[in-house]
Amino acid sequence: MEALLTQPLALLGDRSFRQPVWHLPLRAAPEDPVMSDGEWARIACEVMDRVGLAREGDLGAVRWVAVRHAADHVHIVATLARQDGGRPDVWNDGYRVRDACRAVERRYGLRGTAPADRTAARRLTRGEMEKAVRRGREVPSRTFLQRAVQTAAAGACSEGEFFQRLQDDGVLVRLRFSQRAAGEVTGYAVAVRGDVNEDGRPVWFGGGKLADDLTLPKLRRRWTGADDFGPARSGVGPLDGRYMSARTKRVLVWSAVRRAADESGTTTEFFDRLRDGGLLVKARYSQTSPGQVTGYAVAFPVERDGVEPTWYPGSRLADDLSLSRLHRRWASPGPPHAQAGEHDELTPEERQAFYDDAARAAAYATAQIRRYLAVSPHAVQDACWAASDALRVAAKVTGNRHLHRAADAYDRAARAPYGRIPAPTPAGDALRTAARLLARTGVIKNRAVVSTVLLIANFVTLLDTIAELRHLQQRQAQADAARRAAAHAREARPAAERPVSQSPAPSAQARLAMAGFPSPWAPLQQDLSRSSAPSDPTRPVRSPRRGR
Repeated sequence: MEALLTQPLALLGDRSFRQPVWHLPLRAAPEDPVMSDGEWARIACEVMDRVGLAREGDLGAVRWVAVRHAADHVHIVATLARQDGGRPDVWNDGYRVRDACRAVERRYGLRGTAPADRTAARRLTRGEMEKAVRRGREVPSRTFLQRAVQTAAAGACSEGEFFQRLQDDGVLVRLRFSQRAAGEVTGYAVAVRGDVNEDGRPVWFGGGKLADDLTLPKLRRRWTGADDFGPARSGVGPLDGRYMSARTKRVLVWSAVRRAADESGTTTEFFDRLRDGGLLVKARYSQTSPGQVTGYAVAFPVERDGVEPTWYPGSRLADDLSLSRLHRRWASPGPPHAQAGEHDELTPEERQAFYDDAARAAAYATAQIRRYLAVSPHAVQDACWAASDALRVAAKVTGNRHLHRAADAYDRAARAPYGRIPAPTPAGDALRTAARLLARTGVIKNRAVVSTVLLIANFVTLLDTIAELRHLQQRQAQADAARRAAAHAREARPAAERPVSQSPAPSAQARLAMAGFPSPWAPLQQDLSRSSAPSDPTRPVRSPRRGR
């Protein structure tokens, strides 16, 4: 048998593959029916035909054999040398194998498996996993960097802010510049501090090596008006005001004006920073001295045509933000940015407003997905993708380990097939705005101050809806990922908000015994949380008293 399989290798000579043996195991699921030898033989022939190594009627195809070791699986072994002296095509054979397996599953009624749509995460190598174990790390470097990049991209409003967030999280960042246009950034790579190779250099991972949607060109599509690498913008950035309350808009405007004032030294520079940050600026001029600016007002960018923006005078935002107070401050000695960063902390009420807006955005996305659930399930792919951003940022700012697990589990359910970037939709924009709002709140130091009950509850409903959507799209692997994420998110709710597990239904014997009584009855439930002592089985159980 071995001699017959290896004979065609002599015809190839030096053109032979370095590893000329092609091996493919095929296994049925435990719930699948047991198939006969003839059925397994037909399955093996169909797989080899669809893969292209041994098409039906091709007398010069490769030689192969199928061996059945057990009732539920076979092994196909082929020699990568055609009998006519040619080299077989094995490029991307894994995708053809996946398509062949799915065709076999449909024909024989076997359990369906996921298609090769490139939505799965890149598989870790054995060396990466063993290296993490040796160094005592919880996860390999690739997994850590993927989560860090996803979180930074979700919370950033611009390219510069994205790189700044990575550096603030302790991630090493290396930019790749264009060889044609000087100063143009064309890509990036990230590394974990302390993770070095044999030469003592950091082990770098490009964005495309972490996930298909983390390349710099695809990340830039998330940010409207993304700037080049440089200082992070101080304004509101690409935040959509349609999904924010009036209180949240006022806080964002106040924060942007505060930062612009801290980083400026003159009125002109101050107004320019406000406009660069995406705010509308209206100057107020003196009635006695033409050309003299006596005040100003700022507004959030207009969301819809025909809608008048809400203007906020500087003195209404804060007493020390009036133009006269700013002039005295800039005229005082010392660098203009000496007081920068002193007023960035949000009050508990302001932080709660951001969380409430994020919860409303999740509810809005859920309603939009349900609207298109049966009519056009592919029209809400952007919302499924953006839900990952909101989950990642919420997990970071709340520090909830269950939300971290939910974000990790949901990762595959978010991606579109073949790495495509979906077209923006209102539901997706709402979730991305929610992620950026949560990122601006920072990590909660006192979790008792901010309530996350509504946010987590809306996340659970959103994930359940996405799981149903993926099931209708016949993407079982993505549906399972969304269900696991929803299960983790349910654990993130406070204990008082979780549903109490109900007692099991009475057995058939119990129901038969109940039929002899004038009113239904059931044994009293023992409260094991209050008393750990076992109940006395000889003690009679008294029925509860009825109201007199």
